[in-house]
Amino acid sequence: MVWDGRARRKTHQVATVNVDFLVKAIFDPELRYLLQHADLATADGMPLVWGARCLGVPLKGRVAGADIVPALAERAAQKGLSIFFLGAAPGIAAQAAAVLTERNPGLRVAGIISPPYSSVLEMDPAILEEIQATQPDILLVAFGNPKQEKWIGMYSHQLDVPVMIGVGGSLDFIAKQTRRAPEWMQHTGLEWLYRLLQEPRRLLKRYVVDMGVFSWYFLQQWWVMRKRKPTDRRIPEIELSYMQQAAVLNFGGPVVSEQLQVVEAIGQKALEYSPHILANLERVEFLDSSAIGSLVELARLARAAGGDLYLVSVPQAIENNLELLRLDKFFQSFPDIESYLVHQANQENNGDRSGLFQVDIIPEPIGNRLWAVLNAPRALDGKSAQEMLSIVSKLLTITPFFIIDLAETNFLMSAGLAAMADLSRMVLQVNGEFRVVNCSSDVMKAIRMARFDQALSIEKDFSLAAV
Repeated sequence: MVWDGRARRKTHQVATVNVDFLVKAIFDPELRYLLQHADLATADGMPLVWGARCLGVPLKGRVAGADIVPALAERAAQKGLSIFFLGAAPGIAAQAAAVLTERNPGLRVAGIISPPYSSVLEMDPAILEEIQATQPDILLVAFGNPKQEKWIGMYSHQLDVPVMIGVGGSLDFIAKQTRRAPEWMQHTGLEWLYRLLQEPRRLLKRYVVDMGVFSWYFLQQWWVMRKRKPTDRRIPEIELSYMQQAAVLNFGGPVVSEQLQVVEAIGQKALEYSPHILANLERVEFLDSSAIGSLVELARLARAAGGDLYLVSVPQAIENNLELLRLDKFFQSFPDIESYLVHQANQENNGDRSGLFQVDIIPEPIGNRLWAVLNAPRALDGKSAQEMLSIVSKLLTITPFFIIDLAETNFLMSAGLAAMADLSRMVLQVNGEFRVVNCSSDVMKAIRMARFDQALSIEKDFSLAAV
């Protein structure tokens, strides 16, 4: 990932996921998006390993952040890579860096910062400047979940660090500020009990809530998969065909974990032809959790290559499964291939700007105001947020009145919220106005979680905004 990141100026986000992450992701659309798009996610907790195995997902075992960081420091020292330590309580990151340097002579520590507490949107710009100046190969972010994942998602486009990892309390373990459970408790899945006995007041409520919510959603998924999984072991029908500027994967029959290698090999072949892939599910009888996970990974790879994975002809039962797994908005779906072709033709006629903002100027002033309408893409993230501010700065010479239309936006990131706050300040300086319209339920949830619902002028639709 470091070599690839340097070559392509890409940041790889790594997440060590435990039960608390998953429970928060159920209710937090931004965190869910970040985990679904992470370049690498490990199971940091035996309940996830056991649950995955019950669902037919062949996880080999637990990979905790507290185990990754020491092993990564050893490898970094061998390869001459630099690590930047960000976060944790004052002094903890420095102690952890000293311990790892003592164990691994030659380890290059690019920098150490333990900033005072602030929200993701209020981070001191000097921190970003120091990270940029040192150009680390790996950035360890110890802010705790979900702040560390959102921080990485917000600033990765600015920093150009090849690998960023949210490490939670791993630095506390390395600095011996928090004791880890004995190895036998780690291996038997009882580390949570050891931590609970250490910090009962802080952890009891969290563990009770997390395991209750996790168990409820896991049981739903287990029941659906068990109820619908076929008893036979037929080889799935997977055919790869090609059309103009897209590869088509035609699935049929049951697709389960035993056939994952076939699915992944054909998916890679499709990507070699085009980053635009259609997964035709018309003849699919069943997709188990591993097969759905393979589609998620294929979609992530396609998006990284500038395309996407589109689902077509999705049976109702599979649509219900995707909704249960909070993946109904992750994928863009079409009722059939013809509908996809019409969509693509419209994109081309409009000058294909997939994933970017499209701008309309209302031809006639309304109430003596000339409004500029910015139609946002599916994901208002760091990249598209910067584009939005660039467009607005250019259009200010024409009009100071802006409407952001989020009708097509399913995912609103912290970077998008920060950009809207900057946009609001820009237009107020020139006596303009800025309004937001057509927010989906997930977008409104993200706005409320960041407490931006009072700071932004939000209207239900366009007719109410341009008045």
